[in-house]
Amino acid sequence: MEVPTTRPLTGIEVVSLAVNLPGPLAAARLAELGATVTKVEPPAGDPLAAAAPDWYAELVASQRVVTLNVKGEGDRAELDRLLATANLLLTSMRPTALARLGLARPQERFPRLSLIEIVGHEDDPEIPGHDLNYQAVHGTLTPPQLPTVPIADVLGAERAVATALAALVARSKTGAGQSYRVALERAAAWAGQAVRHRLTGVGAVLGGAFPGYGIYECADGFVALGAIEPHFFTGALAVFGVDGSHEGFAKAFADRTIAELEAIAAREDLPLNGIRTDSGR
Repeated sequence: MEVPTTRPLTGIEVVSLAVNLPGPLAAARLAELGATVTKVEPPAGDPLAAAAPDWYAELVASQRVVTLNVKGEGDRAELDRLLATANLLLTSMRPTALARLGLARPQERFPRLSLIEIVGHEDDPEIPGHDLNYQAVHGTLTPPQLPTVPIADVLGAERAVATALAALVARSKTGAGQSYRVALERAAAWAGQAVRHRLTGVGAVLGGAFPGYGIYECADGFVALGAIEPHFFTGALAVFGVDGSHEGFAKAFADRTIAELEAIAAREDLPLNGIRTDSGR
């Protein structure tokens, strides 16, 4: 089958006013899909650039970044010039701040423009919050540890991308842009379903209860065994000569290195790999 060389969003123009993490993640994904993205930053810049400069650089690598004081008359005119040809406007500010900029309903001036508004809480988007707050109320934290992955921000970004794609489909049918809202708290709630329905979490089947799905210590670190399906589990039992208990796997792995265990897994077609705590490894 011939693989298409044109990315699906080629020709789509996106203007992003979104800073911090969810918005830049969403903008980067849209750019990856072929959209032309102009990232408009305030004079103070994007806080993400100071907090995680390397990640920020990766996310904006394929975007055009401009600095505008959109509250000023001259720079606001430049923003409007960008919006006049854009298909999508991506924001992450409170609705009141968006309204003060006259962008709560951008279609009033730019009929074909769709707004993708990333907010925190669905019921009251004026309430302040961040990823940690959204995870805190939806069961995805293990106190006192801070989350390793900003789940709400990452899933929220993907929800924003999906909403942007749906907005483009809707506009293709009606010819008119619309305003859409994506709540990060809902993304955290979506992730938290795995805990609420007892798939993950302490004592759940994928939370330590099933020996074939777990983290085990070995000679030079830890490995993750994901032998959920019966053929993987029985294969692991046979390969390592264990009885299927947590203790059995722990004993089988204890004296082997990560490299040795990964080599066995590759040879025997088992879902096992070493745990890397340094993303640069």
